[in-house]
Amino acid sequence: MASKKLLMFLLIASVLKFLLICQSCGQNVTLSVYYETLCPYCADFIVNHLVKLFQNGIISIVDLRLIPWGNAFLQPDGTFICQHGPGECFLNTIEACTISIYPDVVSHFTFIHCVERLSLEKRQAEWMECLKTTRLGDVPINCYRNGSGKLLEQTYATETAQLNPPHRFVPWVIVNDQSLQEDYMNFISYVCRAYKGTQVPEACRSLPLKSSALENAESTSSVCYAGEVKS
Repeated sequence: MASKKLLMFLLIASVLKFLLICQSCGQNVTLSVYYETLCPYCADFIVNHLVKLFQNGIISIVDLRLIPWGNAFLQPDGTFICQHGPGECFLNTIEACTISIYPDVVSHFTFIHCVERLSLEKRQAEWMECLKTTRLGDVPINCYRNGSGKLLEQTYATETAQLNPPHRFVPWVIVNDQSLQEDYMNFISYVCRAYKGTQVPEACRSLPLKSSALENAESTSSVCYAGEVKS
């Protein structure tokens, strides 16, 4: 009898311990960034702002999703037209392949950050150097060549087309189900306010309780508007 009571006690203690450890499980905030590789404003956002997630510990409460499609569109024959030309379609696909092949967010973000930094410097033709510096190998290139990347991009095209409200420009940033629209530069404040778990990063604690309301936000950042096709 005593052994049964002890077993029951240990079972209850184990359950309580599991609940305490996992009380914030599933509480991560989903941060989705819809972008295109050669939009300078997308590159600036990724290189100089989105990277802060990894510098201040907020990535611990974020499920980051990067969707490299942007303002591109599908033609009836299944080919793509991208806002900044064929080179952008190519890099969109390479980045889509990298995200798929290396789902660990640190791995694929490191590569994307490298490519977008080169884009800012007008050196995007040197993008293969990023495969070397990140040691990811040539697998994303094979993904592009065998057509898998095209299928990934078609999936991103469908997802982007189904956004509600529809995206008007890129970068288009969504925190959980809330589109930040012109207030996207304040994404960290939105992430911190959306987080309902207990493991609050110090960077969130130091933020003001309220950020500028979305409806009153003024666009202080440049964007690439949909429909503006450039060579």
